[in-house]
Amino acid sequence: MTRRSSSLVSRFALTLACTAALAAAPSVQTRITLDKNRYAPADDVKLGREAAAQVRKEMPLIHDGAVDEWVQSVGRRLVTAIPPEFQHKEFSYTFEVVNQKEINAFALPGGPMFLNRGMIEAAKSEGEVAGVMGHEISHVALRHGTAQATKGQKFQLGALLGQVAGAVVGGTAGAVIAQGSQFTLGTYFLKYSREYESQADLLGAQILARAGYDPRQMANMFKTIEAQGGSKQPQWMSSHPNPGNRYEAINREAAALKVQVRADTGEFQAARGRLTAMSPAPTAEEIAKNKGNAGAGSSAPRANIRVEPPSASQRTYQPGNFLRVTVPTNWNQISTGDGGVTYAPEGGYVESNGRSAFTHGVQFGVAQGGSGNLQRDTDQLLQDFAKSNPNLRSRGSRSDSLGGRTGLTTTLSNTSDVSGRPELVSVSTTKLRNGNTLFMIAVAPESDYDDYESAFGRVRQGLQITDR
Repeated sequence: MTRRSSSLVSRFALTLACTAALAAAPSVQTRITLDKNRYAPADDVKLGREAAAQVRKEMPLIHDGAVDEWVQSVGRRLVTAIPPEFQHKEFSYTFEVVNQKEINAFALPGGPMFLNRGMIEAAKSEGEVAGVMGHEISHVALRHGTAQATKGQKFQLGALLGQVAGAVVGGTAGAVIAQGSQFTLGTYFLKYSREYESQADLLGAQILARAGYDPRQMANMFKTIEAQGGSKQPQWMSSHPNPGNRYEAINREAAALKVQVRADTGEFQAARGRLTAMSPAPTAEEIAKNKGNAGAGSSAPRANIRVEPPSASQRTYQPGNFLRVTVPTNWNQISTGDGGVTYAPEGGYVESNGRSAFTHGVQFGVAQGGSGNLQRDTDQLLQDFAKSNPNLRSRGSRSDSLGGRTGLTTTLSNTSDVSGRPELVSVSTTKLRNGNTLFMIAVAPESDYDDYESAFGRVRQGLQITDR
Protein backbone atom coordinates (compact mmCIF):
# COMPACT_ATOMS: atom_id res chain seq x y z
CA MET A 1 0.00 0.00 0.00
CA THR A 2 2.78 2.41 0.88
CA ARG A 3 4.73 1.52 -2.24
CA ARG A 4 1.65 1.99 -4.43
CA SER A 5 0.92 5.44 -2.98
CA SER A 6 4.51 6.47 -3.61
CA SER A 7 4.21 5.29 -7.20
CA LEU A 8 0.98 7.23 -7.75
CA VAL A 9 2.49 10.33 -6.19
CA SER A 10 5.58 10.02 -8.39
CA ARG A 11 3.51 9.65 -11.54
CA PHE A 12 1.37 12.62 -10.49
CA ALA A 13 4.46 14.75 -9.85
CA LEU A 14 5.90 13.75 -13.21
CA THR A 15 2.65 14.72 -14.92
CA LEU A 16 2.72 18.12 -13.24
CA ALA A 17 6.34 18.63 -14.29
CA CYS A 18 5.55 17.75 -17.91
CA THR A 19 2.54 20.05 -17.92
CA ALA A 20 4.66 22.91 -16.55
CA ALA A 21 7.33 22.27 -19.18
CA LEU A 22 4.75 22.33 -21.96
CA ALA A 23 3.35 25.59 -20.63
CA ALA A 24 6.82 27.13 -20.47
CA ALA A 25 7.89 26.03 -23.95
CA PRO A 26 5.22 26.09 -26.71
CA SER A 27 5.44 23.25 -29.21
CA VAL A 28 4.79 25.63 -32.10
CA GLN A 29 5.76 29.22 -32.68
CA THR A 30 3.33 31.97 -31.73
CA ARG A 31 0.89 33.01 -34.45
CA ILE A 32 0.92 36.77 -35.04
CA THR A 33 -1.66 38.69 -37.05
CA LEU A 34 -1.72 42.17 -38.51
CA ASP A 35 -3.82 44.69 -36.62
CA LYS A 36 -6.49 46.88 -38.18
CA ASN A 37 -4.96 49.63 -40.30
CA ARG A 38 -6.83 52.25 -42.31
CA TYR A 39 -3.67 53.40 -44.07
CA ALA A 40 -2.31 51.86 -47.27
CA PRO A 41 1.25 50.45 -47.34
CA ALA A 42 2.10 53.32 -49.70
CA ASP A 43 1.27 55.70 -46.84
CA ASP A 44 3.85 53.93 -44.64
CA VAL A 45 6.41 54.42 -47.39
CA LYS A 46 5.60 58.14 -47.73
CA LEU A 47 5.80 58.70 -43.98
CA GLY A 48 9.10 56.88 -43.66
CA ARG A 49 10.71 58.45 -46.72
CA GLU A 50 10.04 62.01 -45.54
CA ALA A 51 11.12 61.31 -41.98
CA ALA A 52 14.30 59.53 -43.14
CA ALA A 53 15.25 62.51 -45.32
CA GLN A 54 15.03 64.73 -42.25
CA VAL A 55 17.13 62.31 -40.18
CA ARG A 56 19.84 62.27 -42.85
CA LYS A 57 19.81 66.06 -42.94
CA GLU A 58 19.97 66.60 -39.18
CA MET A 59 21.90 63.66 -37.71
CA PRO A 60 25.64 62.87 -38.14
CA LEU A 61 25.75 59.64 -40.10
CA ILE A 62 28.77 57.39 -40.35
CA HIS A 63 29.62 56.35 -43.89
CA ASP A 64 32.43 53.86 -43.46
CA GLY A 65 32.49 51.37 -46.32
CA ALA A 66 33.22 48.29 -44.20
CA VAL A 67 30.75 49.19 -41.45
CA ASP A 68 28.02 50.07 -43.95
CA GLU A 69 28.46 46.83 -45.87
CA TRP A 70 28.33 44.74 -42.70
CA VAL A 71 25.19 46.46 -41.34
CA GLN A 72 23.48 46.21 -44.72
CA SER A 73 24.37 42.53 -45.12
CA VAL A 74 22.85 41.72 -41.71
CA GLY A 75 19.79 43.78 -42.65
CA ARG A 76 19.34 42.03 -45.99
CA ARG A 77 19.59 38.64 -44.32
CA LEU A 78 16.86 39.57 -41.83
CA VAL A 79 14.56 41.12 -44.43
CA THR A 80 14.76 37.96 -46.53
CA ALA A 81 13.65 36.01 -43.45
CA ILE A 82 10.43 38.02 -42.91
CA PRO A 83 7.49 35.56 -43.19
CA PRO A 84 5.67 35.91 -46.56
CA GLU A 85 2.44 37.13 -44.96
CA PHE A 86 4.29 40.17 -43.61
CA GLN A 87 6.21 41.03 -46.76
CA HIS A 88 5.12 44.26 -48.45
CA LYS A 89 6.38 44.81 -51.98
CA GLU A 90 6.15 48.58 -51.56
CA PHE A 91 8.62 48.63 -48.65
CA SER A 92 12.31 49.33 -49.09
CA TYR A 93 14.49 48.50 -46.08
CA THR A 94 17.64 50.58 -45.62
CA PHE A 95 20.20 50.51 -42.80
CA GLU A 96 22.41 53.41 -41.71
CA VAL A 97 24.61 54.12 -38.69
CA VAL A 98 24.29 57.34 -36.67
CA ASN A 99 27.43 58.70 -35.01
CA GLN A 100 25.82 59.00 -31.57
CA LYS A 101 26.93 57.62 -28.22
CA GLU A 102 23.57 56.59 -26.74
CA ILE A 103 22.38 53.01 -27.21
CA ASN A 104 19.48 53.39 -29.59
CA ALA A 105 17.98 52.27 -32.89
CA PHE A 106 14.75 53.04 -34.66
CA ALA A 107 12.99 52.05 -37.86
CA LEU A 108 10.52 54.20 -39.76
CA PRO A 109 7.40 53.08 -41.64
CA GLY A 110 8.25 51.57 -45.00
CA GLY A 111 11.70 50.39 -43.98
CA PRO A 112 14.37 53.06 -43.25
CA MET A 113 16.36 52.03 -40.15
CA PHE A 114 18.95 53.98 -38.18
CA LEU A 115 21.29 52.36 -35.64
CA ASN A 116 23.32 54.40 -33.19
CA ARG A 117 27.03 53.68 -33.14
CA GLY A 118 26.69 53.31 -29.34
CA MET A 119 24.36 50.36 -29.78
CA ILE A 120 26.82 48.49 -32.00
CA GLU A 121 29.72 49.23 -29.64
CA ALA A 122 27.69 47.95 -26.65
CA ALA A 123 26.83 44.64 -28.36
CA LYS A 124 28.86 41.51 -27.68
CA SER A 125 28.06 39.70 -30.93
CA GLU A 126 26.53 40.06 -34.37
CA GLY A 127 23.51 38.15 -33.06
CA GLU A 128 22.83 40.85 -30.47
CA VAL A 129 22.88 43.59 -33.10
CA ALA A 130 20.71 41.43 -35.35
CA GLY A 131 18.32 41.02 -32.41
CA VAL A 132 17.67 44.76 -32.18
CA MET A 133 17.42 45.01 -35.97
CA GLY A 134 15.00 42.07 -36.12
CA HIS A 135 12.81 43.70 -33.48
CA GLU A 136 12.76 46.99 -35.41
CA ILE A 137 12.09 45.23 -38.73
CA SER A 138 9.12 43.51 -37.08
CA HIS A 139 7.57 46.87 -36.17
CA VAL A 140 7.86 47.87 -39.84
CA ALA A 141 6.59 44.57 -41.26
CA LEU A 142 3.62 44.56 -38.86
CA ARG A 143 2.96 48.21 -39.75
CA HIS A 144 2.75 49.17 -36.10
CA GLY A 145 3.32 52.90 -36.73
CA THR A 146 0.26 53.43 -38.91
CA ALA A 147 -1.72 50.82 -36.96
CA GLN A 148 -1.26 52.95 -33.84
CA ALA A 149 -2.16 56.05 -35.84
CA THR A 150 -5.34 54.24 -36.90
CA LYS A 151 -6.34 54.00 -33.26
CA GLY A 152 -6.11 57.78 -33.02
CA GLN A 153 -8.73 58.40 -35.68
CA LYS A 154 -8.56 62.19 -35.46
CA PHE A 155 -4.99 62.21 -36.79
CA GLN A 156 -4.76 62.37 -40.57
CA LEU A 157 -1.86 61.29 -42.76
CA GLY A 158 -0.96 64.92 -43.53
CA ALA A 159 -0.60 65.71 -39.84
CA LEU A 160 1.54 62.63 -39.31
CA LEU A 161 3.83 63.61 -42.17
CA GLY A 162 4.40 66.96 -40.55
CA GLN A 163 5.23 65.49 -37.16
CA VAL A 164 7.28 62.37 -37.81
CA ALA A 165 10.51 64.17 -38.70
CA GLY A 166 10.34 66.27 -35.57
CA ALA A 167 9.94 63.14 -33.53
CA VAL A 168 12.85 61.19 -34.88
CA VAL A 169 15.22 64.15 -34.98
CA GLY A 170 14.16 65.48 -31.61
CA GLY A 171 16.64 63.24 -29.83
CA THR A 172 14.48 60.41 -28.49
CA ALA A 173 13.52 58.81 -31.80
CA GLY A 174 9.86 59.44 -31.36
CA ALA A 175 9.19 59.62 -27.65
CA VAL A 176 8.16 63.27 -27.87
CA ILE A 177 7.93 65.45 -30.94
CA ALA A 178 9.65 68.80 -31.38
CA GLN A 179 8.80 71.64 -29.03
CA GLY A 180 5.74 73.58 -30.14
CA SER A 181 3.94 70.62 -31.75
CA GLN A 182 0.30 70.09 -30.98
CA PHE A 183 0.26 66.45 -29.92
CA THR A 184 2.60 63.76 -28.67
CA LEU A 185 3.36 61.51 -31.59
CA GLY A 186 4.88 58.89 -29.31
CA THR A 187 1.45 57.76 -28.11
CA TYR A 188 0.36 56.83 -31.61
CA PHE A 189 3.43 56.37 -33.71
CA LEU A 190 6.89 55.49 -32.45
CA LYS A 191 6.41 54.92 -28.74
CA TYR A 192 4.87 51.53 -29.17
CA SER A 193 2.25 49.92 -26.94
CA ARG A 194 3.27 46.97 -24.83
CA GLU A 195 1.09 44.76 -27.04
CA TYR A 196 3.05 45.82 -30.11
CA GLU A 197 6.34 45.47 -28.25
CA SER A 198 5.43 41.89 -27.42
CA GLN A 199 4.53 41.18 -31.06
CA ALA A 200 7.83 42.67 -32.28
CA ASP A 201 9.74 40.55 -29.76
CA LEU A 202 8.05 37.36 -30.92
CA LEU A 203 8.15 38.03 -34.67
CA GLY A 204 11.70 39.30 -34.26
CA ALA A 205 12.66 35.99 -32.64
CA GLN A 206 11.07 34.10 -35.55
CA ILE A 207 12.89 36.24 -38.13
CA LEU A 208 16.20 35.75 -36.32
CA ALA A 209 15.78 31.96 -36.31
CA ARG A 210 14.93 31.92 -40.02
CA ALA A 211 18.00 34.09 -40.73
CA GLY A 212 20.39 31.83 -38.80
CA TYR A 213 20.68 33.76 -35.53
CA ASP A 214 19.94 32.49 -32.04
CA PRO A 215 16.84 34.46 -30.88
CA ARG A 216 18.16 34.37 -27.32
CA GLN A 217 20.77 36.91 -28.44
CA MET A 218 17.92 39.42 -28.77
CA ALA A 219 16.96 38.83 -25.15
CA ASN A 220 20.60 39.20 -24.10
CA MET A 221 20.90 42.54 -25.91
CA PHE A 222 17.78 43.88 -24.23
CA LYS A 223 19.32 42.99 -20.88
CA THR A 224 22.48 44.86 -21.89
CA ILE A 225 20.44 47.91 -22.86
CA GLU A 226 18.61 47.90 -19.54
CA ALA A 227 21.83 47.42 -17.56
CA GLN A 228 23.67 50.25 -19.33
CA GLY A 229 20.81 52.60 -18.61
CA GLY A 230 21.60 52.39 -14.88
CA SER A 231 19.11 54.31 -12.77
CA LYS A 232 17.97 56.26 -15.85
CA GLN A 233 15.73 54.66 -18.45
CA PRO A 234 17.79 53.93 -21.60
CA GLN A 235 16.82 55.88 -24.71
CA TRP A 236 15.72 52.77 -26.62
CA MET A 237 13.47 51.70 -23.75
CA SER A 238 11.67 55.05 -23.74
CA SER A 239 10.10 54.26 -27.10
CA HIS A 240 10.12 50.46 -26.71
CA PRO A 241 8.63 49.78 -23.27
CA ASN A 242 9.14 46.36 -21.70
CA PRO A 243 5.90 44.42 -22.27
CA GLY A 244 6.59 42.40 -19.11
CA ASN A 245 8.72 39.27 -18.75
CA ARG A 246 10.40 40.20 -22.04
CA TYR A 247 13.50 38.10 -21.46
CA GLU A 248 11.52 35.00 -20.46
CA ALA A 249 9.00 35.39 -23.31
CA ILE A 250 11.70 35.61 -25.97
CA ASN A 251 13.46 32.55 -24.59
CA ARG A 252 10.17 30.60 -24.53
CA GLU A 253 9.59 31.50 -28.16
CA ALA A 254 13.17 30.53 -29.02
CA ALA A 255 12.55 27.06 -27.55
CA ALA A 256 9.78 26.51 -30.11
CA LEU A 257 11.92 27.53 -33.09
CA LYS A 258 14.27 25.49 -35.21
CA VAL A 259 17.57 27.34 -35.45
CA GLN A 260 20.64 26.52 -37.48
CA VAL A 261 23.05 29.19 -36.31
CA ARG A 262 25.31 30.55 -39.05
CA ALA A 263 29.06 30.48 -38.52
CA ASP A 264 30.78 33.53 -37.06
CA THR A 265 32.55 35.30 -39.93
CA GLY A 266 34.38 37.88 -37.82
CA GLU A 267 32.70 40.74 -39.69
CA PHE A 268 31.04 42.06 -36.53
CA GLN A 269 34.34 42.22 -34.66
CA ALA A 270 35.97 44.01 -37.63
CA ALA A 271 33.16 46.55 -37.97
CA ARG A 272 33.00 47.16 -34.22
CA GLY A 273 36.77 47.60 -34.17
CA ARG A 274 36.59 50.26 -36.88
CA LEU A 275 33.99 52.17 -34.86
CA THR A 276 35.88 52.02 -31.58
CA ALA A 277 39.04 53.25 -33.35
CA MET A 278 37.26 56.46 -34.39
CA SER A 279 37.03 59.60 -32.29
CA PRO A 280 34.44 59.15 -29.50
CA ALA A 281 30.85 59.50 -30.68
CA PRO A 282 29.06 62.67 -29.54
CA THR A 283 26.07 62.45 -27.22
CA ALA A 284 22.59 63.54 -28.26
CA GLU A 285 23.06 66.67 -26.17
CA GLU A 286 26.33 67.52 -27.93
CA ILE A 287 24.75 66.97 -31.35
CA ALA A 288 21.85 69.25 -30.45
CA LYS A 289 24.24 71.89 -29.10
CA ASN A 290 26.32 71.82 -32.26
CA LYS A 291 23.19 72.23 -34.38
CA GLY A 292 22.13 75.13 -32.20
CA ASN A 293 25.50 76.85 -32.64
CA ALA A 294 25.69 76.27 -36.38
CA GLY A 295 24.07 79.61 -37.18
CA ALA A 296 26.80 81.48 -35.32
CA GLY A 297 29.52 80.33 -37.69
CA SER A 298 30.65 77.34 -35.65
CA SER A 299 32.40 74.35 -37.11
CA ALA A 300 29.77 71.87 -35.94
CA PRO A 301 29.97 68.56 -37.81
CA ARG A 302 27.26 68.12 -40.41
CA ALA A 303 25.38 64.97 -41.30
CA ASN A 304 27.63 63.06 -43.68
CA ILE A 305 26.52 62.74 -47.28
CA ARG A 306 27.24 59.71 -49.41
CA VAL A 307 30.02 60.58 -51.84
CA GLU A 308 30.72 58.54 -54.95
CA PRO A 309 34.25 57.11 -55.36
CA PRO A 310 36.45 58.65 -58.07
CA SER A 311 35.37 57.87 -61.61
CA ALA A 312 37.78 55.86 -63.76
CA SER A 313 37.29 58.32 -66.64
CA GLN A 314 38.89 61.77 -66.56
CA ARG A 315 38.48 65.31 -67.85
CA THR A 316 40.82 68.29 -68.04
CA TYR A 317 40.40 71.84 -66.73
CA GLN A 318 42.59 74.94 -67.15
CA PRO A 319 42.17 76.97 -63.93
CA GLY A 320 44.99 79.39 -64.83
CA ASN A 321 47.17 80.42 -67.75
CA PHE A 322 50.05 78.23 -66.57
CA LEU A 323 48.24 75.13 -65.26
CA ARG A 324 46.11 72.32 -66.69
CA VAL A 325 44.53 69.80 -64.30
CA THR A 326 43.11 66.37 -65.13
CA VAL A 327 40.64 64.91 -62.58
CA PRO A 328 37.92 62.22 -62.43
CA THR A 329 34.85 63.16 -64.47
CA ASN A 330 32.59 63.10 -61.39
CA TRP A 331 34.59 65.92 -59.74
CA ASN A 332 33.46 69.50 -60.25
CA GLN A 333 35.61 72.64 -60.38
CA ILE A 334 34.88 75.06 -57.51
CA SER A 335 36.58 78.43 -57.08
CA THR A 336 37.59 79.05 -53.47
CA GLY A 337 37.46 82.84 -53.82
CA ASP A 338 41.04 83.34 -52.61
CA GLY A 339 42.87 82.55 -55.82
CA GLY A 340 42.71 78.80 -55.27
CA VAL A 341 40.58 76.19 -56.99
CA THR A 342 39.05 72.94 -55.70
CA TYR A 343 37.97 69.80 -57.55
CA ALA A 344 35.52 67.70 -55.53
CA PRO A 345 32.72 65.18 -56.08
CA GLU A 346 29.09 65.94 -55.27
CA GLY A 347 28.73 66.13 -51.49
CA GLY A 348 32.47 66.49 -50.96
CA TYR A 349 32.47 70.28 -50.60
CA VAL A 350 30.49 72.52 -48.25
CA GLU A 351 30.08 76.27 -47.79
CA SER A 352 28.44 77.65 -44.64
CA ASN A 353 28.48 81.01 -42.89
CA GLY A 354 31.19 82.38 -45.15
CA ARG A 355 33.46 79.37 -44.58
CA SER A 356 34.27 76.58 -47.02
CA ALA A 357 35.76 73.14 -46.57
CA PHE A 358 36.02 69.93 -48.50
CA THR A 359 36.08 66.31 -47.36
CA HIS A 360 36.93 64.62 -50.67
CA GLY A 361 39.00 65.86 -53.60
CA VAL A 362 41.93 68.17 -54.31
CA GLN A 363 42.70 71.88 -53.99
CA PHE A 364 45.39 73.91 -55.80
CA GLY A 365 46.99 77.18 -54.76
CA VAL A 366 50.19 79.20 -54.99
CA ALA A 367 52.19 80.36 -51.96
CA GLN A 368 53.91 83.62 -52.80
CA GLY A 369 57.60 84.29 -52.20
CA GLY A 370 59.69 82.03 -50.01
CA SER A 371 63.30 81.12 -49.62
CA GLY A 372 63.69 79.33 -52.91
CA ASN A 373 64.35 76.03 -51.09
CA LEU A 374 61.52 73.57 -51.63
CA GLN A 375 61.90 71.78 -48.29
CA ARG A 376 62.03 74.99 -46.21
CA ASP A 377 59.14 76.57 -48.10
CA THR A 378 57.07 73.39 -47.76
CA ASP A 379 57.72 73.31 -44.01
CA GLN A 380 56.58 76.93 -43.72
CA LEU A 381 53.45 76.16 -45.76
CA LEU A 382 52.58 73.23 -43.46
CA GLN A 383 53.05 75.45 -40.41
CA ASP A 384 50.65 77.97 -41.91
CA PHE A 385 48.08 75.24 -42.56
CA ALA A 386 48.42 73.98 -38.99
CA LYS A 387 47.42 77.38 -37.57
CA SER A 388 43.86 76.90 -38.83
CA ASN A 389 43.90 73.08 -38.51
CA PRO A 390 45.24 72.31 -35.01
CA ASN A 391 44.51 68.58 -35.34
CA LEU A 392 46.95 68.10 -38.24
CA ARG A 393 49.62 65.47 -37.49
CA SER A 394 52.41 64.59 -39.91
CA ARG A 395 52.89 60.99 -41.03
CA GLY A 396 56.06 61.72 -42.99
CA SER A 397 57.23 63.14 -46.31
CA ARG A 398 58.60 61.68 -49.51
CA SER A 399 60.10 62.90 -52.75
CA ASP A 400 57.51 63.05 -55.51
CA SER A 401 56.87 64.38 -58.98
CA LEU A 402 54.24 66.97 -59.93
CA GLY A 403 53.73 67.26 -63.66
CA GLY A 404 57.27 66.04 -64.25
CA ARG A 405 58.83 68.50 -61.79
CA THR A 406 60.67 67.63 -58.60
CA GLY A 407 58.32 67.82 -55.64
CA LEU A 408 57.53 66.72 -52.11
CA THR A 409 54.42 65.02 -50.73
CA THR A 410 53.66 65.09 -47.01
CA THR A 411 50.90 62.91 -45.59
CA LEU A 412 49.01 64.17 -42.53
CA SER A 413 46.16 62.96 -40.37
CA ASN A 414 43.35 65.27 -39.31
CA THR A 415 39.85 65.38 -37.86
CA SER A 416 37.47 66.99 -40.33
CA ASP A 417 35.70 70.15 -39.17
CA VAL A 418 32.91 69.24 -41.57
CA SER A 419 32.13 65.65 -40.62
CA GLY A 420 33.99 65.15 -37.34
CA ARG A 421 35.56 62.02 -38.86
CA PRO A 422 39.26 61.08 -39.15
CA GLU A 423 40.70 62.04 -42.53
CA LEU A 424 44.02 61.84 -44.33
CA VAL A 425 45.52 64.86 -46.07
CA SER A 426 48.42 64.88 -48.51
CA VAL A 427 50.15 68.16 -49.36
CA SER A 428 52.25 68.08 -52.53
CA THR A 429 54.54 70.97 -53.50
CA THR A 430 56.84 72.04 -56.32
CA LYS A 431 58.60 75.29 -57.23
CA LEU A 432 57.49 77.58 -60.05
CA ARG A 433 60.01 79.49 -62.22
CA ASN A 434 59.34 82.74 -60.35
CA GLY A 435 60.19 81.17 -56.96
CA ASN A 436 56.62 80.77 -55.76
CA THR A 437 55.41 77.38 -54.51
CA LEU A 438 52.60 75.50 -56.26
CA PHE A 439 50.76 73.24 -53.82
CA MET A 440 48.11 70.56 -54.14
CA ILE A 441 46.09 69.47 -51.09
CA ALA A 442 44.35 66.09 -51.42
CA VAL A 443 41.77 65.03 -48.82
CA ALA A 444 39.61 61.96 -48.15
CA PRO A 445 38.17 60.29 -45.05
CA GLU A 446 40.65 57.82 -43.59
CA SER A 447 38.17 54.96 -44.09
CA ASP A 448 37.86 55.80 -47.82
CA TYR A 449 41.45 56.82 -48.52
CA ASP A 450 42.41 53.63 -50.34
CA ASP A 451 39.73 54.44 -52.95
CA TYR A 452 41.21 57.92 -53.49
CA GLU A 453 44.98 57.48 -53.22
CA SER A 454 45.48 56.24 -56.77
CA ALA A 455 43.23 59.04 -58.11
CA PHE A 456 45.34 61.61 -56.25
CA GLY A 457 48.47 60.09 -57.76
CA ARG A 458 47.03 60.38 -61.28
CA VAL A 459 46.17 64.04 -60.68
CA ARG A 460 49.73 64.79 -59.55
CA GLN A 461 51.30 63.01 -62.51
CA GLY A 462 48.82 64.47 -64.99
CA LEU A 463 49.53 68.14 -64.12
CA GLN A 464 50.70 70.32 -66.99
CA ILE A 465 52.69 73.29 -65.69
CA THR A 466 53.60 75.79 -68.42
CA ASP A 467 55.00 78.81 -66.53
CA ARG A 468 58.00 80.51 -68.14
